[in-house]
Amino acid sequence: MRKQKGFSLIELLIVVAIILIIAAIAVPNLLRSKMAANEASVAASLRTMASAQFTYYSFYNIGFPTSLADLGPSTSPSSTAADLLDAVLGSAAPTKNGYVFGYAVSNPGNTQYVVNAAPQAPGSSGVSTFCMNESNLVKKDPNGGPVPATSVLCTAFGAPL
Repeated sequence: MRKQKGFSLIELLIVVAIILIIAAIAVPNLLRSKMAANEASVAASLRTMASAQFTYYSFYNIGFPTSLADLGPSTSPSSTAADLLDAVLGSAAPTKNGYVFGYAVSNPGNTQYVVNAAPQAPGSSGVSTFCMNESNLVKKDPNGGPVPATSVLCTAFGAPL
């Protein structure tokens, strides 16, 4: 009888089982890495927004903008399109890297604001929630609590980054 070449069915099943075990270990780590990257992107985006907010506040001398869209792109910058943020962040309701951003101004003269960020798909795109107000301090709740809707609530929110 001639010697057969190739793998037996049992050998192939063992190889497939090993590959599945490795994938079962690697996929959760990959998802955690993706969420950590999304959260780092949110913190960087909030810092970019803070810089744009203070540039707007100093340049136009009318308080903080009434909408993030006021900081958005323009061919001729004005107080309603200051060209300080890109088209993604400088829109009325920005969404970036699995997070949804919210914005509100308060006080007469628009002297206080809050920007918050919450995951679009909690547990998948991220877990933590974030906020930042006119103090320029980015704060994070690693447990994903509700985002603060006002500057005062943001002051008492989470831990600073």
